[in-house]
Amino acid sequence: MSECSADLILASASPRRSELLRQVGVRFTILAADIDETRLCDESPADYVLRLALEKARAGYSRQSQNIIEDKKLPSLGADTIVVCDGQIFGKPRDQADAAAMLMALSGTVHVVMTAVAVSQGPCSSIRLTNTLVRFRTISQSECQTYWQTGEPLGKAGGYAIQGLGAVFVDHLEGSYSGVVGLPLSETAEILGEFGIPIWTSKS
Repeated sequence: MSECSADLILASASPRRSELLRQVGVRFTILAADIDETRLCDESPADYVLRLALEKARAGYSRQSQNIIEDKKLPSLGADTIVVCDGQIFGKPRDQADAAAMLMALSGTVHVVMTAVAVSQGPCSSIRLTNTLVRFRTISQSECQTYWQTGEPLGKAGGYAIQGLGAVFVDHLEGSYSGVVGLPLSETAEILGEFGIPIWTSKS
């Protein structure tokens, strides 16, 4: 979708976030933001994920064509998701060993999935944070190896996808399912309403 027919910039290349926005009928165009995701010294997990979401939103807003008049630029949405277990942040696994270590740490325990979503338009911005409790059943080493071979753990916070094959690990969830996927839809709709961005307008 071109910028001229969209209501929103999605500052993310995540297909999951695109699918979720389409699910609720938001008209958007993608301008993926490339930012430094290094965690700051002594930055809490919540502060970290909130900062990244806001920086992505601002970067997406800035990436719009330079010839667009400032008050005609579209609001930009950024989001970020992390998995937190015993105070440790699990991002995207570097390799098979890293993915297996994450899954074994999550095995048989409860972890928190934090997803922050932000919308920015010039000096105005709004942000939300969701915390969802996810409990995993016990996972075997052989399951970790087989799951890695599916290719799904790559690019997924915590090394799993709840909307995909990784759903078999989830024993219980308390909070926002769409937040675990990558974009909490209830909170996103609230923020979009603040910026006058309609939902249920497009199912393409």
